[in-house]
Amino acid sequence: MPRKAQTWDDYDSAVAQIILAPSDSDFLDQLIPVLKDATTSSRIGSLAQSLSQYAEDREGDIEQIGLTKHEEFLGSVNQLQKVREGTVALTAEILDLNQSIQASTEKLAEQKQALVNTRGVRQNITDVSNALEESLKILRAVNNAHELIRKKEYHRALKSLEDLQNEHLIPTIQNKYATQYKLADMIQRSIPASQKTISESVMADLNKWFLEVREKSQLLGEIAFFATQQRRERQKKRAEANEYLKIFKLNSAIELVFDESNEFDVIDNEENQIDFTPLHKALHTHDALGQVDKFRVEYAATRRQQKDLIMPSSSENIFAGGDDETLMGLLENIAGFAIIEKATTMRAPSIRSTIDVDELWDSMCQTAIRVITKSLQEVSDADLLVKIKMNIALFIETMESWGYSVTMMNNFQLTLFYKYAELLRRRFGEDFQEIVSTDDYMPMAINTRDEYQKVVDVTWFVDDKPTEELVFPCVLPFSQMYPLCCIDIRNLLNQFLIFTSEHFHHPNVVDETLKKSLDELLTDIVCQSLVERLNSQYLGQIVQILINLEHFETACQVLEQILIRERSSTSAGGPITLKATEAFRSNKKAAEKRIFELVNSKIDDLVDTSDYDWTATSPPTETSNYMQTLTRYLSNIMNSTLLGLPREIKELIYFDALSHAANKILALPLSPDVKKINPNGVAAMALDVQHLSKFVGGLDNAFMLEQNLDELQQTVALMQTENHDEFFDISIRNKKFGRVDAMNGPILLEKLTQTVDAPVRTAPLANFSSRFGLR
Repeated sequence: MPRKAQTWDDYDSAVAQIILAPSDSDFLDQLIPVLKDATTSSRIGSLAQSLSQYAEDREGDIEQIGLTKHEEFLGSVNQLQKVREGTVALTAEILDLNQSIQASTEKLAEQKQALVNTRGVRQNITDVSNALEESLKILRAVNNAHELIRKKEYHRALKSLEDLQNEHLIPTIQNKYATQYKLADMIQRSIPASQKTISESVMADLNKWFLEVREKSQLLGEIAFFATQQRRERQKKRAEANEYLKIFKLNSAIELVFDESNEFDVIDNEENQIDFTPLHKALHTHDALGQVDKFRVEYAATRRQQKDLIMPSSSENIFAGGDDETLMGLLENIAGFAIIEKATTMRAPSIRSTIDVDELWDSMCQTAIRVITKSLQEVSDADLLVKIKMNIALFIETMESWGYSVTMMNNFQLTLFYKYAELLRRRFGEDFQEIVSTDDYMPMAINTRDEYQKVVDVTWFVDDKPTEELVFPCVLPFSQMYPLCCIDIRNLLNQFLIFTSEHFHHPNVVDETLKKSLDELLTDIVCQSLVERLNSQYLGQIVQILINLEHFETACQVLEQILIRERSSTSAGGPITLKATEAFRSNKKAAEKRIFELVNSKIDDLVDTSDYDWTATSPPTETSNYMQTLTRYLSNIMNSTLLGLPREIKELIYFDALSHAANKILALPLSPDVKKINPNGVAAMALDVQHLSKFVGGLDNAFMLEQNLDELQQTVALMQTENHDEFFDISIRNKKFGRVDAMNGPILLEKLTQTVDAPVRTAPLANFSSRFGLR
């Protein structure tokens, strides 16, 4: 600490000490503090008075001394005079020094005040600079957010505003004395407006996207249809190269596996590109704003409006132009719209659920069906109806590949079928009527062998004489009506078959309805238009062609009606006797024989796909696929295709089919290619035989039908017995294995082995490849 300055209450003693100082340096050392104290305390006058008083006292002393000691006095006077002169000079110097100190003190005070003022200004400048820097940070963040909005980076803009609030605005606003309080408060109040701007901007971009999607929907549907047609061609080529692939339709698991290397993106390709970025931006922006539910509602409403725009009004006739162009455009629009919806559910499931999309899809299908059905009332062109069916079939296959339910459109094909049947019935009825009404009922004259061959090719006429023995010109035993009717019948059947076979999609129930309707239609046309007019012998040939086309019920109904008409036909001129009873009965037997052949052929095909592993490493867990298909086929054909046959014929078919199936299955282990059979292989066959036995047990007249399986069941029991010697014991064999062939039993027993080989690792699709001949 600095030493405290000395002070004097009375300068008289101080003056005496100063005057009596032994040296000049001591004199100054004592004089300066006194002068400083006098100056500081403003007592210069008091100090001067003390000095004057001291001088007067010394003068008095001098006078006294002068009176007593003159010489000494004179010397003292002289000395005093010198002291006085020195004192005067010293006083002048003291005054000068005092003035200099005062001047220095004032200057120092001014400098100190200036320094204090400078420090205040500097602090103010620092505070202002800091405030400006903080304000600039806020403004930079605001400008950055608006720049991101300008660049359409809406999600980042919202994040920037959120960071601005959390890092700058809220902390500043919480401190009311902060210099940036007003600025922060103003910007904070503007945040909702900025968020609204972002929301409006992103919705403006989304509306542009909506417009783009709407404009591209038809092109997208057209491209999707083209891709489906390409898949059809590839599947057709694969089926031609491998007949086993013919049973697999488009969109089946097998077709999808084979075609996966040819995947084509209908949404992003050279012809059409749909960018979902605006949708993602809108979703992320509304998610950041906490408005996802609101956005979902607005999006759904917009898509519903767009759906309504692409659908025609219920009063519009889309076939008014006599072509299918309007229908094709409608289907392409619906397909494009639905594909975008499905793509949206995969890319943004939070805004488009499967339920929402399916509801829109059902709505579009219902509207389309309603419009098409009403417009069909004005269609009288069967060829146009075929085009309509083909367009709808292409539409169904395309949308089925995108996971949409096509049941409604499949069922609608029945409407098309009935309309087509109505048009054909009308057309061919008129043709038949014209043929019959214009016929001269005269035997048909043939001039050349070529003419004869042409008639034979288009009819089912079989001449008793060999062709080489015929002499031309000749006369055939029928008029021109017969070959003309045969040609029309062939055309009728061909058109029906083409209509119902090429890309005709329908579930099993619809399939049976179509078959039944087709059979009824054929029966109606053939019976009503021909039975009364044609020679019965050649109607029998017509029945044969129906059998070859597997229209069994139609063939039987035609036969039945022909026989009824033969027994009870009447006309205005009285009873008419037909002389073809034996011919019809013969054709009836031929029809039954053909049915047996077709059913047994189907059984052969199914059993040939059995593919038993006779040396399997593990026991079976379920019935073989071929056996399940076999029993399902027998059940379906009896309950649908052959339902109208007499009971005794159906029982004969079952009896023959089961006998044939049992023999075919029994021949599998007897094949020379089968060298060894282990217990697992026997168990697989036993499980299938048990399934077949259970199926037969549930049939009418099962007791009689089960006899066809005795040999098969006993043969399996023989292969499962542990004591093979029982077969060679006559008494036991007759009791347990009496139906087992005496030659086949030893062959099977010789192939049996109790050893089960260790499992061998195979390729995952090895069994699949071998079964379907793909190796």
